[in-house]
Amino acid sequence: MTSSNPAAADASLLFTDLYQLTMAQAYLRHGLHELPAQFDAFFRRPPDYGAHQAGYAVAAGAAELLAWMADAALAPDDEDRLRGMRTAAGEPLFDDAFLAWLRDRRGLDDVELRAVPEGRVIHPVAPFAVVEAPLAVAQLLETSVLNHLNYPTLIATRAARLRHAAGGRPLIEFGMRRGHGRAVDAGARAALIGGVDASSNTGASLRLGVPPRGTHAHSFVQAIMATGGDELDAFRAYAEVYPDDCLLLLDTVDTLDSGLPNAIRVFEELRARGHEPRGVRLDSGDLAHLALHVARELDAAGFPDAVITLSNQLDELTIWQIRQQIQDEASSVGVDAQPVLDRLVFGVGTRLITSKGACALDGVYKLVAVHHDGEWRPSAKLSDTPEKATVPGPKALFRVYDARGMATADLVTLADERPRAGEPLTLRHPADERYRSLAVDEVSDVEPLLETHWSGGCARVEPQDVAALRARREADEARLDAGVRRLRNPHRYHVSLSERLWRLRQSTV
Repeated sequence: MTSSNPAAADASLLFTDLYQLTMAQAYLRHGLHELPAQFDAFFRRPPDYGAHQAGYAVAAGAAELLAWMADAALAPDDEDRLRGMRTAAGEPLFDDAFLAWLRDRRGLDDVELRAVPEGRVIHPVAPFAVVEAPLAVAQLLETSVLNHLNYPTLIATRAARLRHAAGGRPLIEFGMRRGHGRAVDAGARAALIGGVDASSNTGASLRLGVPPRGTHAHSFVQAIMATGGDELDAFRAYAEVYPDDCLLLLDTVDTLDSGLPNAIRVFEELRARGHEPRGVRLDSGDLAHLALHVARELDAAGFPDAVITLSNQLDELTIWQIRQQIQDEASSVGVDAQPVLDRLVFGVGTRLITSKGACALDGVYKLVAVHHDGEWRPSAKLSDTPEKATVPGPKALFRVYDARGMATADLVTLADERPRAGEPLTLRHPADERYRSLAVDEVSDVEPLLETHWSGGCARVEPQDVAALRARREADEARLDAGVRRLRNPHRYHVSLSERLWRLRQSTV
């Protein structure tokens, strides 16, 4: 009997699309499989959510990719399944020579992976990962590279936008129930890199060394009521078990006429026993209006430090609008809005973990060069759709900083180029031949972005905890102009080609 263990499937070399295998066998048949090749992974455009758009992305997923590369192998069950596949004529789809070649790929010691480190800001067109390996191996890796990098980058990007919208207030991710299978673990990690403070995903959080967070659901109150109690009994029951972590959900019955007064009563009882409550959660209704009212009542009752957690299909625009509405309503009644804003916590779920509105990153993996007859030969894809045309040749990637120390462009160059601060730089638009921008005197720094992540059959980067990756993202975001970070209609960040790479592209075309 063959195994159906999902964990075994995750580490399999068959974690790929069929056409990667059929192409690899064709390379082997024609003697091309050992030719050194380079593939670039990049995304064509930042996520567009419809009513709002991202001006940049945040790299994530490399840790999961490296873990897969370390374990990837062809299991006996895999070989049996491949051996049983047939062509339309009834012949074996994969021959013994190819299966033997595939079996020998354990260890991936002939692969070099260079990538932009996790947590760093990345931009369209610029390669965020480069694979150099024998042609058939590099081809085989395409699906897994994109699978491991695209989704986490998408979620880290969304989390960074939510972080910006929240104005420094805490964010909790709890989309696990509506996420897609085990991808929610990668999603939780990416969300933490992107800026959420905690996740309700207990297993993923504990493995990452980040304490999970959560409250209680409406079902807890309903269960107590169904067995003869009332809302107050439910709140008391929860407070009895968690006296120092008591955060109560107010809207099971009636938020203002039942939930809030019952919560205050329980908080007073807790304080009388020497405990301080955490706060309350609002999950329905006009959250901004309710938050303002609840804050005033909690203050009047002597609980100015109790937090107010808001949830219910929040995204970056909704959070921004809630904050703005609280400011407007507070001003209209002569109340200082800042103490209310300072006690807010935002719970984000479905719209983060599924990246609602932009459910996939437009990440691609394209052949850019093959080493043949002693030299690298550039390769490019042409297309009637200009943005689908690729940039050929082995490459390097640099970030260019202006006189203010702000990131002004990402410069894609040939692999042997080393632009430096203070030197004249000619920046070429990757698609529009008419565009040319010279930056001569304003370059304060030029930083290489691609780092070796895998070579010689093992990872070449030290594992980083979430706090370090978050700090890396924050440092990059701080050097982005405000227009690029806008939640709606962001300013387009410059990604440019060096003069030599632009000329290579023109001659290849």
